[in-house]
Amino acid sequence: MPHTQQLQHMRAYFETGITQPYNFRKHQLLLLKKTILKYEEAIMDALFTDLKKSREEAYSTEIGVTLSIINDTIQNLHRWMKPQKVSTNLLNLPASSTIYKDALGVVLIISPWNYPFQLLIGPLIAAIAGGNTVVIKPSEFSVATSSLIEKMMTEIFPPQYVYTLQGEGAAVIPPLLQSFRFDHVFYTGSVAVGKSIYKMAAENLVPVTLELGGKSPCIVEADAQLAVAAKRIVFGKFLNAGQTCIAPDYILAHASIKDALVAELKISIEAFYGNDASMSYDYGKIINEQRFEKLISYLKEGNIIHGGQYNKSKLFIAPTLIENITPVATLMQEEIFGPLLPIMTYTSTAEAKKIVQEHKNPLALYLFTTNKATEKEWLNNTAFGGGCINNTIMHFTNKNLPFGGVGNSGMGAYHGIYGFNTFTRLKPMLKSPNWFNPSMKFPSFKGKLGLLKWLIK
Repeated sequence: MPHTQQLQHMRAYFETGITQPYNFRKHQLLLLKKTILKYEEAIMDALFTDLKKSREEAYSTEIGVTLSIINDTIQNLHRWMKPQKVSTNLLNLPASSTIYKDALGVVLIISPWNYPFQLLIGPLIAAIAGGNTVVIKPSEFSVATSSLIEKMMTEIFPPQYVYTLQGEGAAVIPPLLQSFRFDHVFYTGSVAVGKSIYKMAAENLVPVTLELGGKSPCIVEADAQLAVAAKRIVFGKFLNAGQTCIAPDYILAHASIKDALVAELKISIEAFYGNDASMSYDYGKIINEQRFEKLISYLKEGNIIHGGQYNKSKLFIAPTLIENITPVATLMQEEIFGPLLPIMTYTSTAEAKKIVQEHKNPLALYLFTTNKATEKEWLNNTAFGGGCINNTIMHFTNKNLPFGGVGNSGMGAYHGIYGFNTFTRLKPMLKSPNWFNPSMKFPSFKGKLGLLKWLIK
């Protein structure tokens, strides 16, 4: 069936209203949860095939996170859907004011390859909770996981409700957006592709959520607790072999503690992954040869002070620390998205801020300090999507925090109620009683200026 015809069936299915009731939405979420539990082992196997994720990493960063999202959504869905009463201004009393949460319609979710299960199913949960019909486009690079997702979706959902679209994104997405007006597009991936999708969506005024990336800085101040900082930086950077959109992209270390920090980083890398990370149970692989070659090209742009080993046949690149990088190096112009960690130094906050501003609007910012004034200085004067103080990446795991970018790192947010809000539209309504209909509210208004000023103040 041509995609356009399929999408028209999805529109017709949505317009029947079947996806709107609370019980329907809840039932679909319960079905999805049951299916994830059924396929838990298969999901782990697929993630190992695509990215060499250990069972523990696959569960904690993909399956477990997704189940947590479903549980939270099921628990709160009725409250989120409930119309919200708000106060009414004096001019309209004794009317009542209510905000309703409308489903959007037919939505498109395009997901990346680095967390191919969680970053697709998470937004899908929010879209289902919002009462929509959903087209999902898994990444063509995470072949095993994408194929399994299609099998799971086909097993539990009719295609007019949830439809899985496979294929090369550059080939299938443009004609899809050109032939059909979606009610929302949710994209997670690179800045370049995000801009392209935004441009195509704008042709039909389709709203978008863009979860992109950027060069997320990790600032280590002179007063930081270095042993703690090193462990948390190494964990956040080298999880999934560095293929995480919110991984620390580079370190800005105060010059006075740089050498001590490097020593602690080396200790943590070896403690986590051993002397040969290629043999580590906990260390993943690069997604494909194209990404591998790109990452290898960065190695010559600075001095390697730890790691640097690689094996193309295994798509392995060791956890690597690099110093003496020039600001114009490609390594500092592009999001790395791999296990290479540049380390730069600064001597003043102004100097550090200048470096961050050269890569403005990062998706995340991480600050290690014990000084509250320093915290305030960075938080009040730097634009970034989200982040942590004295930690890395863990803000993503808190469903009570919105997750999203700013400027070049994206627009819109999701997680928890923020995801539900993304896939619904607020519809404000004012309800006026018939029994109260004073003449002062209608023409002629001559001589009523004083009264109108009092009413409208």
